[in-house]
Amino acid sequence: MQNFPGVGVSPGRVIGTIRQMPKPISEPPAGEQLAPDTTAEEATAALKAASQSVHDELKDRATHATGDGKAVLEATALMAKDTMLIKGAAKLVARGTSAERAIWESGSSVSEMLHNLGGYMAERATDVLDVRARIVAELRGVPAPGLPASNTPFVLVAEDLAPADTATLDPNKVLALVTAGGGPQSHTAIIARSLGLPAVVAAVGVDELADGTEVYVDGAAGSITAGPDESLRAAAEAWAATASLLAAFTGTGATADGHQVPLLANVGGGKDAEAAAKLGAQGVGLFRTEFCFLERDTEPSVEEQAAAYKSVFDAFPGKKVVLRTLDAGADKPLPFLTDSTEPNPALGVRGYRTDFTTPGVLDRQLEAIALAQQQSQADVWVMAPMISTAEEASRFASMCADAGIKTPGVMVEVPSAALTAEAILREVGFASLGTNDLTQYAMAADRQLGPLANLNTPWQPAVLRLVGLTVEGSRAEGHSKPVGVCGEAAADPALAVVLTGLGVSTLSMTARSLAAVAAVLKTVTLSEAQELAKLALSAPSATEARAWVREKLPVLEELGL
Repeated sequence: MQNFPGVGVSPGRVIGTIRQMPKPISEPPAGEQLAPDTTAEEATAALKAASQSVHDELKDRATHATGDGKAVLEATALMAKDTMLIKGAAKLVARGTSAERAIWESGSSVSEMLHNLGGYMAERATDVLDVRARIVAELRGVPAPGLPASNTPFVLVAEDLAPADTATLDPNKVLALVTAGGGPQSHTAIIARSLGLPAVVAAVGVDELADGTEVYVDGAAGSITAGPDESLRAAAEAWAATASLLAAFTGTGATADGHQVPLLANVGGGKDAEAAAKLGAQGVGLFRTEFCFLERDTEPSVEEQAAAYKSVFDAFPGKKVVLRTLDAGADKPLPFLTDSTEPNPALGVRGYRTDFTTPGVLDRQLEAIALAQQQSQADVWVMAPMISTAEEASRFASMCADAGIKTPGVMVEVPSAALTAEAILREVGFASLGTNDLTQYAMAADRQLGPLANLNTPWQPAVLRLVGLTVEGSRAEGHSKPVGVCGEAAADPALAVVLTGLGVSTLSMTARSLAAVAAVLKTVTLSEAQELAKLALSAPSATEARAWVREKLPVLEELGL
């Protein structure tokens, strides 16, 4: 047997034969010039037409996707028409370079620039290279890069997966996802969780395995084994037998002694919300509102926004829906709102901060939310992303009050917000921890980079301490204000127990994770969860924190989680 250790990002134990992603589009030869019978104007027109075609194809695929997949496809479609990318290529064509070589070189330049910016912008570097290859394929008249065709289910293996590919995976054909690169918050990881597929990233060398190799994938342990023995086959069979136990959520999140921990869903629109409701979600803990702003050159009207929000509210009548105001900037630039030339967008004008530079957009969004709320029966809560100070929290609460919104809150994703939670929570009604960004900022580790995967985990004791400080701040004045978690940490059943022990009041996650988290929570009492939280906080490293807690939760091994 040959083992490939990686980072587990979505649980499950399966055995299957692998299919490697097809080889990428070959690079146009360096120095390739325009054909003698082609003018620069004709080549530029062909280039723009190919760009538009790629954009339209990705946009069309987005209309048939939901949730994270839809968002990824829409963002990648935007990149196909990126002004910097196309103008850079057109300049090269004007100097006599072929359209294929021009877009290749321009893509390299834009990708390198984004990578050097770091943070969220580095995440977009992969999108550029994917789009570049698709435009070259369009110019050549050959099929675009894509998933391997197969009549039977398989384990998909790649060095990394392009966003547009991960967004359109068929979970009936793909048994598991394995990549040699990527990090725990990469597109591959996020979409694997949303599809309920076992997945391992940062498994160096796995992309060298031959097609047809039989492998065992353990998405919880983060391991891949080529040529599995009988013990691993038994483990996969046991997982298949117990997986049915995790197929349905009863609709009540609680510990063994009855302590209620409402389990909510993260959604991006009406279709997501309907699917989450069918899976038993007790409400919505994160409604990402930016999706109705993407792929637009102008701000959507108040009426358009209200209709989009109401479609989510209507899926949860009488239940809590926590809506995050526009989280534009960094990896989600908007031409009418953000500055794409910022030297470090992850630390720049994003989220709530856009109201400093472009006032009015947030006011109109709050007006739309209030309008949708009036037309629905949901219990609507509204929170602002990237709040750093009590002054910002107070101003946002005033804006909500002016709009007629009764329950304002904040996202805690900047460490300063966790450290000053007592002051911030005097100003608002609740807080929700965005553990993805909180971890990235606390550990100074780009969440997309495979080499930093061990730093970029919410199991870091420093991150758990920030969670604990936020909860302590919510209780400082003798009455507790709700503190939820809506980052990916909530979808990890073991970490969900720790978060409950730290005093977190609600957990929000991809809807497919609800049943697993509920199954593990109901095996521990609140006091046991509190002891496990203390254990995790006392650990010298994230690796030991995770190992120590998992050792105390044998149900994880039983369920293959």
